[in-house]
Amino acid sequence: MKQKFFYFLLALLVPVLAFAQGGAVQNASIPKDAPVNVRMTDFKNNELPNEIVIFRSFANGREYQGLTDSTGRFSIRLPSGDKYELFILGFKDSTSYNVLDIPALTGNSYYKNPFKIDIQFLPAKSFVLEDCNFETGKADLLPEAFPVLDELVAYLNRKDDERIEIQGHTDNVGTAKSNQVLSENRANTVRNYLISKGIDPNRLTAKGYGFSVPVADNKTAEGRAQNRRTEVKILE
Repeated sequence: MKQKFFYFLLALLVPVLAFAQGGAVQNASIPKDAPVNVRMTDFKNNELPNEIVIFRSFANGREYQGLTDSTGRFSIRLPSGDKYELFILGFKDSTSYNVLDIPALTGNSYYKNPFKIDIQFLPAKSFVLEDCNFETGKADLLPEAFPVLDELVAYLNRKDDERIEIQGHTDNVGTAKSNQVLSENRANTVRNYLISKGIDPNRLTAKGYGFSVPVADNKTAEGRAQNRRTEVKILE
C-alpha cells in the first residue's frame, strides 16, 4: 500500500521496580505483567483518536493492540520479560517504528508505575487502492477490487470523523475527454460501493482526473499500469 506524508517520533519513559513487602503478600497477587500507557498526537500536539497501536512479541509473535480514545490515549498490560515491536495500523497495512523492552521480573518485584510511550505521528494523507481494478475501458469493478474496498469500509468505520476524496486516474491511451469521463465514472463506482456498505454519502467526494496526474511514464506498459489507479485523499 502506497502511503504519503507519514512521519513518526516516539519517546519512552521506563518505570522503576517496586517490591512487595511482608509475608502477607501472596506471590499469586503480585502482577507479573507491566502496565503501559500510550499517548498519540500529531506534531502540533493535537490528540489522535481511533488509532490502533500493535505490540508484537519477539518471544512468540503474539500481538496485543490498543485503540486510542478521544484524548489520543489508551492503557494496556503486557507480559514482562519480553521485547515488543510497535506498529501503527494504517489502511490495509502497518509500519514498524520501534521496540519496547520490558525486563523480566524476579521474586516479589513488580512494576509499580506504567511504562509511558508518547508517539508523535502524522497519518498518511493519501493512499492508492491497490487491486482496485476495473474492466478495460469500463467502470465495472473486477472481483479482486471488492476485498480492498471492504478494507476501506472498515477503515472509514473506524475513522468515522474523516472525509475522503476518491480520485480516478487513467493512462493516456485514448482521448483526453474519454479518459476524463472514464476516471469520473470509476471514482463514482467506488463511491457508490462505499455508500452501499453504509458509509455516509456526505463523507465521500468522487473526482476524475483523467490522465492529467501521472505517477509514471506513459511510454511503457508498466508506467501506464501504475497510472491507472484509484487514489484516496483524506480531506481536512
